[in-house]
Amino acid sequence: MKFLLSALFCFSFISVFAQNKTASSYVDVNYFKGNIALHNNDILHLIQGHPEGYMLSWNKKTYGFNDWEQRYNYPDYGVSYAYQNMKNSEVLGTLASLYAHYNFYFFNRNLMLRVGQGLAYADKTYNKETNYRNVAYGSHILSSTFAMLNFKKERIFDRFGFMAGVSLIHYSNANVKAPNASTNTIAFNAGITYSLNEVEPEYQHTLSDDDRKFTEPIKYNVAFRFGINESDVVGMGQFPFYIFSGYADKRINQKSAIQLGTDVFFSKFLKELIYYQGVSVPEEEVSGDEDYKRVGVFAGHELFINKLSLLTQLGYYVYYPFDFEGRMYMRIGLKRYFGNTFFGAITLKSHGAKAEAVEFGVGVRL
Repeated sequence: MKFLLSALFCFSFISVFAQNKTASSYVDVNYFKGNIALHNNDILHLIQGHPEGYMLSWNKKTYGFNDWEQRYNYPDYGVSYAYQNMKNSEVLGTLASLYAHYNFYFFNRNLMLRVGQGLAYADKTYNKETNYRNVAYGSHILSSTFAMLNFKKERIFDRFGFMAGVSLIHYSNANVKAPNASTNTIAFNAGITYSLNEVEPEYQHTLSDDDRKFTEPIKYNVAFRFGINESDVVGMGQFPFYIFSGYADKRINQKSAIQLGTDVFFSKFLKELIYYQGVSVPEEEVSGDEDYKRVGVFAGHELFINKLSLLTQLGYYVYYPFDFEGRMYMRIGLKRYFGNTFFGAITLKSHGAKAEAVEFGVGVRL
């Protein structure tokens, strides 16, 4: 009954929302079922069945009235709601998620890649007395990312279409609160689409032949990132962190820029971890006086999509007085530009598959 009521509520919400739009749009509903990937042996005891759920999405189509839409082969964008039963009711429970997403098309628009980012609510979380086995979710609010690779065909029968493929759904709070082993669901999905408009506009083909010939001088960026996180030691507490970044970027075409820069990290959780290991874990040979600050250099790439951009960076600590998860680090996330100079960002910093923090940032590009 909970499944049915949630589905009816979300479908009604998306349908009403879509009816207020004048542009072409469609809704789709997908059922999925799969497995929890064993990316970490700490979650082996949590895998007891085949997670299943559904995803409801509203999608606004683009037709190339803006140049960026033509450059990316007329993508869709929209919102998705997902409900997932993890098939471990006592420990993992269920999750409900809300995402913003993009759909990108390939092979004559028969293959669709949907990528979404949002927040999830987990009804079961770690509790040292009542749910100590749940090392995957340390908090009710989680960050969630999903990707769907689907064969998709619209308007097979009147306004109804079909889609099917594979999905990956990731849940994690990025060490905002420990524990945070996280889960990844790999699933098969199948569903139907319904077009909300009888007639659709024609696709535009107005890009000039020299659109790819794009030049821009080197730009200089300054960013300030912040947030809270916790070490893997449960109960140690949450602490703020601050990151100052400076980097140069060079646009190589309309879509991409390459970056080179440096980060300075002030992570207070690391200061507390150094003290803890110094007094409680003698085999680690930590004196407790090590500096908690770190300095890294990085190279990166920025993919520009309208006012949004996808940021990926790979860094190396050049100042590293305390060993924590290795010298290499990665950052991936989204930037939103406000005009040509100012931007906001939400990024995930990790060491390999192990997340350290979700970073909220602001900056300027000059």
